Amino acid sequence: MSQETFAPPEQLLRQIPELAPLEQANLDWLRHVRPPGWRNPDPAPRYNLVVIGAGTAGLVAAAGAAALGARVALVERRLMGGDCLNVGCVPSKALLRAARAAADVRAASAFGVRVLGEVTVDFAQVMARMRRLRARIAPHDSAQRFAGLGVDVFIGEGRFTGADRLEVDGKVLRFSRAVIATGGRAAELPVPGLRDAGYLTNETVFSLERLPRRLAVIGAGPIGCELAQAFARFGSEVYLIEALHGVLPREDRDAAAIVHRALEREGIRILCCGKQLRVERAAERKRLTVDSHGRGYDVTVDEILVAGGRRPNVEGLGLEAAGVAYDAKGVQVDDRLRTTNRRIYAAGDVCSRYQFTHVADALARIVIQNALFFGRAKASALVVPWCTYTDPEVAHVGLGPETAQERGIEVDTYEVPFGEVDRAVLDGEEEGLLKVYTRRRTDKILGATMVARHAGDMISEITLAIAARAGLGTLSRTIHPYPTQAEAVKKAGDAYNRARLTPRVKRLLERFLSWRR
Repeated sequence: MSQETFAPPEQLLRQIPELAPLEQANLDWLRHVRPPGWRNPDPAPRYNLVVIGAGTAGLVAAAGAAALGARVALVERRLMGGDCLNVGCVPSKALLRAARAAADVRAASAFGVRVLGEVTVDFAQVMARMRRLRARIAPHDSAQRFAGLGVDVFIGEGRFTGADRLEVDGKVLRFSRAVIATGGRAAELPVPGLRDAGYLTNETVFSLERLPRRLAVIGAGPIGCELAQAFARFGSEVYLIEALHGVLPREDRDAAAIVHRALEREGIRILCCGKQLRVERAAERKRLTVDSHGRGYDVTVDEILVAGGRRPNVEGLGLEAAGVAYDAKGVQVDDRLRTTNRRIYAAGDVCSRYQFTHVADALARIVIQNALFFGRAKASALVVPWCTYTDPEVAHVGLGPETAQERGIEVDTYEVPFGEVDRAVLDGEEEGLLKVYTRRRTDKILGATMVARHAGDMISEITLAIAARAGLGTLSRTIHPYPTQAEAVKKAGDAYNRARLTPRVKRLLERFLSWRR
């Protein structure tokens, strides 16, 4: 590895800003994701598979191929583990859990539990816990572990120099197949004054050591809503700014409205339909002006968090030399994840509209089948669930009614308010819902949307039903433990059965039962 890994702390922090603060937990984490002193191996004459990018898709592809006997090289230019481990799922969910603990204590009086004194959050300890847990999980994605699996791990800039070769650290890696898994990064928003004022993204927010007293979050998608709620629960005064109407603009509007109300109850000021947003420095702070629903707002904050979308990492890879087509949306692939160079595949955020860790994992498995074993697996065949981890969570799987109708599919919707689910009422979590979408006049499940505190866990039952082609009637016949919130799924099945009991069917049954008396 190059000499940069032996750099003094100040230089290391410039190269890897996520390393701040320079404490033991972060040094332990760095030892796994970018080990100091790492020496790249001598390349094999030819690899079955070269993987560019050691995020989720790259790690799954490399480990899976190596386990099946392939000769594999894995190339990573920055940090093993990618966004999920380093600046995404792992650190964010550690923060969300701490924020939920604070919210639960504040809400304890509603359950007859008296909390003496004011609930305060030690933000430094919250962040220290996050860093310890990230360091604890890091060995799963470490360079050392993958080397132990038989993968040749190269840390450095990888660049294609031809249709079947890639260069890294002055060494040429020749391959029969390759997979591009370089992921994505936070998009830069064209907001006047934003760059000059300075801002945080998901790549830098987890290096904060002090809680911002006032925080502006630009973008009310999943990342924006999750972190806005977390920081509000920690004690920040939060302004959530969104150009479109409401929050979570890509979700079911009834589901998004529940989250909208939850965020407002926690004191978050939501400035949606935001127009003419501008930012400027204001002494040691940052000033934002924006119009929301025809009213002008002038807000001064300590920090700005930008959560306004992602862009793929396609620069500097030499894709032109490899004959791989790409555009602003990422690397272009067909349904089998092949690029325009039939030797090279792509997986994960660099090519997929579903930018989730679990989808990157699933796409990598398709690449292994198709690239190494003449498989014909298709990305379009995947049943994809996702979840936004606000409180309550919003989970979705499959088709929504609008998408189904665009495809010419008529839809029936079965809705269960969580106010009708006994366990949700007992938990004080009745402001939720389940919508299940079926093909008209059948029990074939097309998709579902759920809002509940643990919706991300409960949606898996419906995901399995869709994948196994089990209908809503089957879920109605499935025994669920009572009382659980997952009983909402059974209630949706019962609603389908009631819909089948038309007046004509009821009359026929009454005649039959009268005859049986």
